[in-house]
Amino acid sequence: MSMQALVDEIEILKQEYEKFERGNKSAGTRARKSLQIIKKLAQDMRVQIQTAKKS
Repeated sequence: MSMQALVDEIEILKQEYEKFERGNKSAGTRARKSLQIIKKLAQDMRVQIQTAKKS
C-alpha cells in the first residue's frame, strides 16, 4: 500500500460525495464504498508503520 493509493481514493471520495450532495443517491453508495477502501488502506498503512518501528 502506498500513500498515493490513499490520496487517489480520497479524491474519488471527494468527487462522489459532491455528486451525492447535489442529489445523486447512487453516488452516496459509491462514496460509502470509497470510505471503506480508505479505512482498509489506512489500517494497512498503520500496520506497516508499526512493523517498521519495531524492526
